Amino acid sequence: MSFSISGFLMADKQTGNGDICMVTKPPPTPSPLRFSKFFQPTMRILVTGGAGFIGSHLVDRLMENEMNEVIVADNYFTGSKDNLKKWIGHPRFELIRHDVTEPLLIEVDQIYHLACPASPIFYKYNPVKTIKTNVIGTLNMLGLAKRVGARILLTSTSEVYGDPLVHPQDESYWGNVNPIGVRSCYDEGKRVAETLMFDYHRQHGIEIRVARIFNTYGPRMNIDDGRVVSNFIAQAGRGEPLTVQAPGTQTRSFCYVSDMVDGLIRLMEGENTGPINIGNPGEFTMLELAETVMELINPDVEIITVDNTPDDPRQRRPDITKAKELLGWEPKVTLRDGLPLMEEDFRLRLGNPRMN
Repeated sequence: MSFSISGFLMADKQTGNGDICMVTKPPPTPSPLRFSKFFQPTMRILVTGGAGFIGSHLVDRLMENEMNEVIVADNYFTGSKDNLKKWIGHPRFELIRHDVTEPLLIEVDQIYHLACPASPIFYKYNPVKTIKTNVIGTLNMLGLAKRVGARILLTSTSEVYGDPLVHPQDESYWGNVNPIGVRSCYDEGKRVAETLMFDYHRQHGIEIRVARIFNTYGPRMNIDDGRVVSNFIAQAGRGEPLTVQAPGTQTRSFCYVSDMVDGLIRLMEGENTGPINIGNPGEFTMLELAETVMELINPDVEIITVDNTPDDPRQRRPDITKAKELLGWEPKVTLRDGLPLMEEDFRLRLGNPRMN
């Protein structure tokens, strides 16, 4: 039996006479530089995958605080330097081309570990690389956190719930995942990453935070990346039919990226290890989403049905009770308010005229 109080690890230990005593294992201490009376109290923050969609928005928010120094490590498999161009050259910002499956030796205070392809098109393209990123990459970041005494946050995923038999999904649900399917490199990879996080927490006292993020959308998403919101907006912008995967009644919940970033920062700065669901509990069928995109962006397109992908969950909706109670967080941006903001970004990148 073990539990954490105020960042310290508490564990039961059996003595030689069979009695149980409580052992406290504190987290690793940070660099001695932190205790220098001449040290400027800045927070040095590493964001892996920081050139990606959510990562770059997180970097924007972190850089707004003048007491933060931000280091981004990204191999640009799905990320882009364009997402960070406003910060390149800034004295508090550093960008490293690095693959997290290789060790990274730097000094940091916090680690936001986002590195991993999250779109089916990308993670199915190289499933072995995807699971290596989830497992070896997470091991490397935990090793870094242990060495320098950093707090680490993992962005896990609602995919750990698989095709859920419980609805909506709360954090106590263990999931219904196919371990040998075409999506398993991502689903099971994130499940192992969560296991590693808690094992390092229990065994080494590492300060961990685990966020299970649900479908997120907004500017800077990769166009045609295989995720439904970006697909629909790109198709509507080009005047192409919106391709709804059969039967169209499967549901998702969509969180705007600014809300997601706010939730991640609150989790990192709070005192709860998680896992905590971060997502928007508003639930929409794929057909409802397509109709909303058509109404807001291009009423002239049609909706067609295509074959579904294997192991596609039938329903997905977060129970965010813990996020509300422990983080004081809930989403603010509705789907109807967020879609036009994303459409404007796509329109500019595609060079399309405004539809409405």
